Amino acid sequence: MDGTETGRDRPPPCFAEGNRAERRRREQRRLFWTVVAFLVVVGSVIIALVYGPRAAALGLACLLSGSGLLGLLWLVLLLIERLSKE
Repeated sequence: MDGTETGRDRPPPCFAEGNRAERRRREQRRLFWTVVAFLVVVGSVIIALVYGPRAAALGLACLLSGSGLLGLLWLVLLLIERLSKE
């Protein structure tokens, strides 16, 4: 090779040095939705296996409301972050 980069060797634009903030925001969103999905799905399955389907329905409602609280907390922290940058 002559030392020049091919298209395969270059990182995608979202991983360039100038886009660290965008990459961090994307990663935070992905992690948030992964945690919410894990809590709701795995929590509901465990409740259904241990206590039955009727309890799983109530557990699902509680897990969804808890996920809503997590989302509210995430939005508050996001607002604080944006206000502190100004």
